[in-house]
Amino acid sequence: MTQELSTTATPQTGTTSTPQTGTASLPQSGTATVPQAATVAPPRRPGQPRDWWRDAVIYQVYVRSFADSDGDGIGDLRGIRDRLPHLAGLGVDAVWLTPFYASPQADGGYDVSDYRAVDPLFGALDDADDLVREAHRLGLRVIVDIVPNHTSDQHAWFRSALAGGPERAYYHFRPGKGADGELPPNDWESVFGGPAWTRTTNPDGGDGDWYLHLFAPEQPDLDWEHPAVREEFDAVLRFWLDLGVDGFRIDVAHGMVKAPGLPDIGAREQAKMIGAQVLPFFDQDGVHEIHRSWRRLLDTYDGERIGVAEAWAPSPERLALYVRPDELHQAFNFQFLRCPWDPDRMREVVDASLAATASVGAPTTWVLSNHDVTRHTTRYGGGEQGLRRARAAALLMLALPGSVYVYQGEELGLPEVTDLPDEVRQDPSFFRAEGQDGFRDGCRVPIPWTRSGTSYGFGSGGSWLPQPADWAELSVEAQTGIAGSTLELYRAALATRREHPGLGAGSGVTWLDAPDGVLAFARDGFVCTMNTRGTDVELPAPGSVLLASATPEFDGGRVRLPADSTVWWAI
Repeated sequence: MTQELSTTATPQTGTTSTPQTGTASLPQSGTATVPQAATVAPPRRPGQPRDWWRDAVIYQVYVRSFADSDGDGIGDLRGIRDRLPHLAGLGVDAVWLTPFYASPQADGGYDVSDYRAVDPLFGALDDADDLVREAHRLGLRVIVDIVPNHTSDQHAWFRSALAGGPERAYYHFRPGKGADGELPPNDWESVFGGPAWTRTTNPDGGDGDWYLHLFAPEQPDLDWEHPAVREEFDAVLRFWLDLGVDGFRIDVAHGMVKAPGLPDIGAREQAKMIGAQVLPFFDQDGVHEIHRSWRRLLDTYDGERIGVAEAWAPSPERLALYVRPDELHQAFNFQFLRCPWDPDRMREVVDASLAATASVGAPTTWVLSNHDVTRHTTRYGGGEQGLRRARAAALLMLALPGSVYVYQGEELGLPEVTDLPDEVRQDPSFFRAEGQDGFRDGCRVPIPWTRSGTSYGFGSGGSWLPQPADWAELSVEAQTGIAGSTLELYRAALATRREHPGLGAGSGVTWLDAPDGVLAFARDGFVCTMNTRGTDVELPAPGSVLLASATPEFDGGRVRLPADSTVWWAI
């Protein structure tokens, strides 16, 4: 039911209370060192459900680009451990780590050669153990990536498969079409571009069968119909659960089962169809039996361990199937991430997302950026406008019911790095045609910690991707303790979200009447107003300001909302 904004709360009658706000530009001064604002995460609200994931704020760490402890220019596990106080002080509940397993690094670690070993690039198994223990001491849970759709071509299984060993049955090998088998078995395309098949060479030097790889050729897809594959991954999950991790983010959770017969699609540019159309290699019903078995495994461990699906589905209803009560706990809401700066579309996505997850009793997740997409500061227009909108979108996201994912550096307002030289790029899709855009390196540039140094405090030996010259004033050091900075806005928002009884978990919002271009909704004792217009807009003040992304102005019982801004209100 729609309510009148002017009648849902007592208006603020003056300017005696000072809202916590920020300006569109970042300050130019700060402290001399990077403060560690807190050493222990604040306690959760009294009476809060034990299902911590239902309203958790989870911080994604791209391991290569967070913090470098040994000066080789690449982030590592010790670097992450040393910077955990930043995350505790920010107020997040958990940290999600991208893959740090043994890997040839053909795709940033998503090509795993040994699921039980830490790649020397990132440290050793003891470093993983130390990180988990230190995170728990600080009140942070740890979620790690698991990559079950494919292995590295350097995995022992695949090497044996190429040699004709029994592990050949663990992958999708097929004879080619054509008179001499010179054509791929079907018309499937790699997400990274080009055919999804690579032909092998037999031990005698002749042409062999083809193997399936939905991503890079160095990432052969596993055949999950084989019992040995399922048994091995059960053992891998137990290995990391026994070490103490609190859950898994499941890479390509929608891709582990392929349609019987591997039928042709009959269309080109298939990467553009992902998440919008039914495809025979993604979102097949058979994946759900795998996830149900993993849920049963997770439930045998104490401590509320969780599974999170990275799943692309053609509709919110299909996505909700991954989080039914006997399946995984969360699934990424890519519909929200992909939503343009348009209030009508935002409202449609919020409504559809909440309705779909409510139908299965699961929490909705909200995310604006990650390691595979252009940072939202840039997606929303870049520059001052993009930063204003990014800050406003963050407050919208954090006000919605459910769980939130924050990508490293978004709390600093980092933009996408769009001018990386071709010679430094490492995204495998950059070197192939007709797949993803190939520019994922721009969101993976190491984040700045200090104003000075060879890599703004990332490490003593520079950074594996060059950082922009103007990132000094976006650093943690430059923004800490500075009223109006994006970092302090995030800290205030997470603290308020934790403390206010109307925020966090829940299943719905009540939309309120508002001027064109303004989104307004109510929750228990709370109202959120978001002005998506490029100009200020005036309306009755719903209550007293809790937090604002830009400073509102008051005139009696009315308020002027700045362009591209969000305000939280207590009612």
